[in-house]
Amino acid sequence: MTATQQPDQRVAGSARRAHPDEPRRPVRERILDAANALFYADGIRAVSADRVIAAAGVSKVTFYRHFPTKDDLVVAYLGVRAAAEREVVGALRARHAGDPGGMLTELARSMASASCAPGFRGCPFINAAAEYPDAGHPVRQAVAAHRAWFTGLLGEVLGELDVADPAVVDRLMMLRDGAMVAGYLGGSDLAAGLRTDVGSGRGSDVAHGTDGTDDRADDGVAARAETLVEAGRAIIAAAR
Repeated sequence: MTATQQPDQRVAGSARRAHPDEPRRPVRERILDAANALFYADGIRAVSADRVIAAAGVSKVTFYRHFPTKDDLVVAYLGVRAAAEREVVGALRARHAGDPGGMLTELARSMASASCAPGFRGCPFINAAAEYPDAGHPVRQAVAAHRAWFTGLLGEVLGELDVADPAVVDRLMMLRDGAMVAGYLGGSDLAAGLRTDVGSGRGSDVAHGTDGTDDRADDGVAARAETLVEAGRAIIAAAR
């Protein structure tokens, strides 16, 4: 995954298909690939173990040898998503070492890009939490662990900006969560509305097509990115 891609953008589509000359992937990875695509696209509760088994091309005996219960598979699916997001954020941190503001700006732009990608269905962790109401369930514990990591990361980056108020982390998380949900529910209409809110004067750096017409996809990404960046900066500035 490239450093500018969000996990949602990379794995929102169908299950990975191997090239004919590519060695067959390990069984566990094939099952997780299938679950990753199906759970994200259709919802966890709506996808049966049988659908995952069929998509992965394995037998039931093989499937249950690796994942004794569906809950085990769901927790592993969230683990794949969490690892992918940490990879992305780790690359951003490395690229912006010593520049916490630049790191947060690129993170916001990366989220905006992911929310405009085909197949985007919001944050997989928020989606999973909505399907598992029991806070003590292993799935909810996996969601909580990932969110604890992300809030910890925000706290570290804000510390580099000399912002120590934990309420700022909470506000940035609300901004992030809202952006993920709105990106899914709003679709292209939201992107167009954001561009109007941003204003033509501030959107002059939006990419244009070779014939001089606006590239609507890039336009939506730029509008969402600018909205997130400006809102985040306002939250941080208010704490100083």
